[in-house]
Amino acid sequence: MSNYVGVLVSDPWLQSQFTQVELRTLKSKFYSTKTLYGRVTVKHLPPVLVKLKDFNGKFDEKKIKTILEESYPNRNAEVEFETFLRAFLCVQSRSKGALSFLKTSTTTFHHAINESEKISYVSHINNYLREDPLLKRYLPINPTTKALFDRVKDGVLLCKLINIAVPGTIDERAINMKKELNPWERSENLSLCLNSAKAIGCTVVNIGTQDIAKGTPHLVLGLIFQIIKIQLLANLNLKKTPQLVELVEENQDVEELMGLAPEKLLLKWMNFHLKKVGYEKQVTNFSSDVKNGEAYAHLLNALAPEHSTHVTLEIKDPSERAKKVLEQAEKLDCKRFISPKDIVEGSANLNLAFVAQLFQQRNGLSYESSKRPTSFAEMITEDEETSQEERCFRLWINSLGAATYVDNVFEDVRNGWVLLEVLDKVSPGSVNWKQANKPPFKMPFKKVENCNQVIKIGKELRFSLVNVAGNDIVQGNKKLLLAFLWQLMRYTMLQILNKLKSHWQGKEITEADILNWANQKVKKVGRTSHAVSFKDKKLSNGIFFLELLSAVEPRVVNWSLVTKGETEEEKKLNATYIISVARKLGCSIFLLPEDIIEVNQKMMLILAASIMNCSLQEQSDTGSTVSDDVSSMTEEISNLSNKR
Repeated sequence: MSNYVGVLVSDPWLQSQFTQVELRTLKSKFYSTKTLYGRVTVKHLPPVLVKLKDFNGKFDEKKIKTILEESYPNRNAEVEFETFLRAFLCVQSRSKGALSFLKTSTTTFHHAINESEKISYVSHINNYLREDPLLKRYLPINPTTKALFDRVKDGVLLCKLINIAVPGTIDERAINMKKELNPWERSENLSLCLNSAKAIGCTVVNIGTQDIAKGTPHLVLGLIFQIIKIQLLANLNLKKTPQLVELVEENQDVEELMGLAPEKLLLKWMNFHLKKVGYEKQVTNFSSDVKNGEAYAHLLNALAPEHSTHVTLEIKDPSERAKKVLEQAEKLDCKRFISPKDIVEGSANLNLAFVAQLFQQRNGLSYESSKRPTSFAEMITEDEETSQEERCFRLWINSLGAATYVDNVFEDVRNGWVLLEVLDKVSPGSVNWKQANKPPFKMPFKKVENCNQVIKIGKELRFSLVNVAGNDIVQGNKKLLLAFLWQLMRYTMLQILNKLKSHWQGKEITEADILNWANQKVKKVGRTSHAVSFKDKKLSNGIFFLELLSAVEPRVVNWSLVTKGETEEEKKLNATYIISVARKLGCSIFLLPEDIIEVNQKMMLILAASIMNCSLQEQSDTGSTVSDDVSSMTEEISNLSNKR
């Protein structure tokens, strides 16, 4: 293990909000101020914070003082380092708009909500879910009131919205739908909702079931925007929309296009059409670059010339131009998310939603096979197992709350920085940030340096990395990357379990222990299923995992919904039900039904370990032990040894 010890704070949540680089910088600022004045008080914070690059040009000292007064009214109160960090997050939340929930405390600060966003999201929910016969008591929602925050409290509406964004994510048989739900049933729905949101790519760090149960406005809106955004950007990839290959430039590889984040691909699509109609400016964001409405006027002229008019371009007043733009967009059924005021004020979330809606309605791309690169067909026909594993690891990485969001594992980790951030999350203090290089950087050797440190830490964590070097990561060796990430995920799960080892007679928990625990748990409740290993083909029918879930919490499985798992269709029904029930129980898992049906050994282990973690966590909360389970397992292992 590296001798480098990172900056540690007592509050795990607070620790998770910063990288070690950020913590070192802030700690240096804090203690410099303390050295200067002898102690740090609230009145010292504005002049310190205003000099940080995070707020440079965004706030002046007076504005920061006003923000802090809401939470820290006593200007002479002494401030410790952790309070200083919370004050930083308080100011930062004001600079990040509707998605401030990613970095701010759920209880300490007051959060203003964007009314325009609330109205737009309610309109979207009403539009997409109004035909659902099971939601009659929830819809329609009045967008001008606070009704939204009340309707989401039992989790049903959010679960349904997730299934609109990514169909099939939640097995709706697992949702508690009774008119009157008890607290346990509501909590189950909310666990199902949040764990499923993670599984489709939402960042829900620092959002708990209690936050949704309370209808906390800024957290609810932040989560809903992420779900809607995933829905709107779902077709922005070459598999769903092959016509996007038209965006590939002469000096560009198709793989570069495939590696772009959906938002960046949307901007590239927009600029592609703007260039065709002679608009010379480059649109780089969905805020300041579209505020005057000019880009929209040209874009609509390119996409729908039959509805466009040069009058729009001749209008000088931005508000009037925005009105005209939306009149034209309405003819394409693309006005739901945005108002002229939202365009002029540069609302990033609503502008992104508006452009994504335009793309959905009319992408303006042709599909000429002659223009397609010869390698295109091979590239989109990716190995399914590799694709499934990439998806799983990508979602898992993003669920950790690291600073960098990953859109494509094979592309985004090649500079080593993301992997260092992940290692810092799962093994605090393991990364020597003084030797790390933060992108962007022009010198290729800096990538190699980062990746060499990744490999070094991996070896210190006892990963199997024989003949593996940092350059293999830089080169994007898919097989190697998947193997490394699997070991990292496995290490993380075992670390989580071993934090609860006090309920395991203090022993280190191994893969064999997880398998034996699962078998003993099932046997103890009188069930007959037994797993020989995590690659046992009998696991494909799903019965073993359903019996395990039922053994952990008897009421969580509705056995009338379980099939015998004899046909492929019955296996899939069981597999989808298992995943939703596990998430309902509190498991944070990223596998697909296919992983169960095909008995993917890695995913079977993670599923069993996640269920075990939920069980041990519950025992930890109630103060009970698992000595009986351990004794039974010890006896079984002894018997197996004697047989050998």
